[in-house]
Amino acid sequence: MESNLAREAPKTAVELPKLEKTFVQKIVVFVVVVGPLLATVYAIATLWQRYVNATDIILLLVFYVLSGLGITVGHHRLLTHRSFETYPWVKGLLLAFGAMAPEGPPGAWASIHLEHHAHSDTDEDPHSPLVNLWHSHVGWMFHHVPRPEIYGPWLAKDPVVVFVDRTWFVWAALSLIIPFAIGGWQGLLWGGLVRIFLTHHITWSVNSICHTFGKRPYATKDMSRNNWLIGLLAFGEGWHNNHHAFPRSAFHGLRWWQFDASALFIRGLEKLGLAWNVQRVTPDAERRRQRAAA
Repeated sequence: MESNLAREAPKTAVELPKLEKTFVQKIVVFVVVVGPLLATVYAIATLWQRYVNATDIILLLVFYVLSGLGITVGHHRLLTHRSFETYPWVKGLLLAFGAMAPEGPPGAWASIHLEHHAHSDTDEDPHSPLVNLWHSHVGWMFHHVPRPEIYGPWLAKDPVVVFVDRTWFVWAALSLIIPFAIGGWQGLLWGGLVRIFLTHHITWSVNSICHTFGKRPYATKDMSRNNWLIGLLAFGEGWHNNHHAFPRSAFHGLRWWQFDASALFIRGLEKLGLAWNVQRVTPDAERRRQRAAA
């Protein structure tokens, strides 16, 4: 597993230039972060006044699941770690759903995550909790610039990735337009902005909470931890120490009680013949990690 990760995100001794986002980019990040927050505060106020209906909740749940699995299965396990293979049209759908999150183009998302794995919990980690919890959760986005030419150079050679990268804002817009078309302004509020707020902060909690709070059953060179609450809310991503121990594994929940919705989804694709070469943790690899942790 470790050798595969080294191939995915090679470390480099070359002194790299420190890149910073432009002022306009920082403003965009600010709007994306603060806009859904303000919308959620407003939504809570309307909920307190009982101004919410079944359509609002259904839109919230449907788009939360679609965009969430797009991130966990598409952007993370398929694109970043190549934990399984699938047909281009399935890959395109997963990446498009992930773009609905929206957390940026899938190529940039994967590159940042590869950089994280290459330098986890060091000064070179894009979102290390060594700075502080706020930085690892959201602060890093205001200054970090992805470097796919170093971390994931193959991404620019994948036609599916290139297509979704170029059109990701269309999918992001559709994730707002469709709820509005179905539920009006309330549909946009709950199925769009509140859903984005929840998706964002639960995803970012994997970077912050799961490197700060939880258990470490496996010996890794970072501070990754398993957190059952994030595991539940983030479709299995909260079993983060498991993931850092076996980064290419398609399954992060390694025990029957470690619920991993993304793993169940991938198993379903596999049974339907839509996924193959699904990476699993071998018993020998797991025993070696457990011995190292003892």
